[in-house]
Amino acid sequence: MSSGFDRNRVSSLACKGVSPAAGVSSYFLELASWNLVLGIWLLELGSWNLSLGTWFLVLVSWNLVLGIWLLEPGSWNLVLLSLTFIYFYGIIHVILGINNLIFSRFEPMIGSRIGLCANISSCDSHLIPTLTIFSQVKKINLKIVFTPEHGLYGALQDQIKSYDDYDKKRGIIIYNLYGKSPVPDMHLLKSIDILVIDIQDIGTRYYTFVWSAILMIEQMAKLKKKILILDRPNPLNGESVQGPVLEPKYISFVGLYPVPIRHGMTVGELCNLINGELKIGAQIEIVKMKGWSRQHYYTDTGLCWTCPSPNMPSFETAFVYPGMCLLEGTNVSEGRGTTKPFEIFGAPWIDPFTFVKAINKKKLPGADFRPTYFIPTFNKFKDRLCGGAQIYVTGKKRFDPVSTGLEIIKTIKNLYSDKFEWRKPPYEFEKRKLPFDILIGNSWIREAIEKNKSIVSIKRRWQRDLDKFKRIRKKYLLYG
Repeated sequence: MSSGFDRNRVSSLACKGVSPAAGVSSYFLELASWNLVLGIWLLELGSWNLSLGTWFLVLVSWNLVLGIWLLEPGSWNLVLLSLTFIYFYGIIHVILGINNLIFSRFEPMIGSRIGLCANISSCDSHLIPTLTIFSQVKKINLKIVFTPEHGLYGALQDQIKSYDDYDKKRGIIIYNLYGKSPVPDMHLLKSIDILVIDIQDIGTRYYTFVWSAILMIEQMAKLKKKILILDRPNPLNGESVQGPVLEPKYISFVGLYPVPIRHGMTVGELCNLINGELKIGAQIEIVKMKGWSRQHYYTDTGLCWTCPSPNMPSFETAFVYPGMCLLEGTNVSEGRGTTKPFEIFGAPWIDPFTFVKAINKKKLPGADFRPTYFIPTFNKFKDRLCGGAQIYVTGKKRFDPVSTGLEIIKTIKNLYSDKFEWRKPPYEFEKRKLPFDILIGNSWIREAIEKNKSIVSIKRRWQRDLDKFKRIRKKYLLYG
């Protein structure tokens, strides 16, 4: 459980903070520290120790109460220490699918040849990569690692093809699903018995990791082989569903199934939905999380953020991504080549102050903007001074990233109609359709922006399909 809690440091503080004059209270506070350490240690051992570990953590609370009650007046340092303990207890600890697999002693995988779909960002709650765990456990027969876009180490920039490799140290094949073809070779899948999928999605349709997983699931279904999905949180929460549903005509590698831009589902739930609705017939087993609720954002989980790709450095980036990624379909920089991709955006021909004045007049819910200049080190406008803005989310529950992204594009187009352009293909294996159209999932929204239609009227048009998807989605939700 990676909450940033350093048990050694806190225990040390506890020992130093207890005054000899505190007498009995000192004893109770010290006992609280030992119960805390023992409780956390038991929790980490496995699911069969969860209740025992929790019992020790409850003892901590009572010992702290007794210790503080018996304190001599003026021992405020110990009161502060107790509040620190209470703060750490208040953090929600989500137990990931990979951790629950460890707790089961890898029972579903024993005696089988394993293929793993993951990259280096797929870690347990102690930040140990799943690949490392699988490689070090002798009873796991890991044969192949299938890596999504950005490669095994998540270091390649967007749309950079990666190549297959062989890890001599681990004795495993590294097969890149973002190389010659996004569809894995069937002969490789024939060499495994179980495909384990452990990927960190970011809750947005055009993030390609989940589509790599779906293409593998389709192939495994043809071979009648098992898929084990180690579930992870949807960072954007599991309640909010926003944006237009993809039209079948615009299916591409940034959307292989009619889902809205912000789908509000975990990887396991989304794969189950597509498997069920398309009648793929795959044998999917999901190792669920514990402690995750639909209203939780990633910042509520107590987990550390691990960058799944180079331009997804933080939760803040992921939260604006469903709308700001639409800039990829234009000639406006989405901030790649800066330290704040998707939060900073602009172009050499944009005046930051003019733009911010215009966008702030719209009073977009949960968003604010700061005028800024930046020089991208790569991608659009490399080494050129750009004017633009940085977006700040001031209210997560009120913020609609998709609508906000469309308002930004419409405002830039209206202010700089002689400079603004829609990006031309190719883009993400698509050579004919416009990148913006396959991102947004249709052509009519682009055409409506061209005609200066309001974003409110555009949203009204996509609402019926969105409501239909929400009804279908309910059948596949695994968490409350």
